[in-house]
Amino acid sequence: MAWRCSGKTNRELIENLMKSKILGLNEGQHDRISHAMESVDRAHFVLDKSSAYNDSPQSIGHGATISAPHMHAYAIDHLLPFLRPGARVLDVGSGSGYLCAVLHHLVSPPSAADSEEGQKTGKVVAIDHIPELVDWSLANLKKEERTRLAVEKGLIEVHAGDGRQGPFDAIHVGAAAPTIPEPLVSQLARPGRMFIPVGTAVQHIFQVDKDEEGNVTQTQIMSVNYVPLTDRDKQTPW
Repeated sequence: MAWRCSGKTNRELIENLMKSKILGLNEGQHDRISHAMESVDRAHFVLDKSSAYNDSPQSIGHGATISAPHMHAYAIDHLLPFLRPGARVLDVGSGSGYLCAVLHHLVSPPSAADSEEGQKTGKVVAIDHIPELVDWSLANLKKEERTRLAVEKGLIEVHAGDGRQGPFDAIHVGAAAPTIPEPLVSQLARPGRMFIPVGTAVQHIFQVDKDEEGNVTQTQIMSVNYVPLTDRDKQTPW
């Protein structure tokens, strides 16, 4: 089961996630997910280092959390067809910056010298409505050489407050919106996909797909329990 995937090290955590039955949409491509997640040490993005490799959500202050590792893996599995090298990705409610780092590994080659023919450099744009978390996430991203360089080169951007103009090939939302926000749907590329928790008292993950003609479909995936996307009385995120 997903909550039994905890490990003593980052590698053991990821190995347990890959052995579980929660991933199954992209058979034959799980190595992409495991390699990206193994490349980012979760301990750099949590407050309680002793629990960094537990498969559970953790508080990161300011009423926010970092999602459980199995939820990050699940989100990546759903978005994977749109996380090609060269893709543009939006991470809403980016929190500690962990998923930004993982997404960067999926959409950008390690370096121009190491990239395969035809590979392009992608971009990850992250937003969070809490300025203190934006500052902390940038500090976290700079703990590892590859993501530090990505921030310096503008391949990873982290912003406080409002959204950013698309189109984006993939959008991940890390907190629950009351309804599916139309401004985010409008920022999806054609084709594009969004992974978003929706609801208040009762929440579900929705997969929102836009095809090449701009037609939008919404698929309810599973029940979840996320923190709210934003305090609407204080700030509108778009």
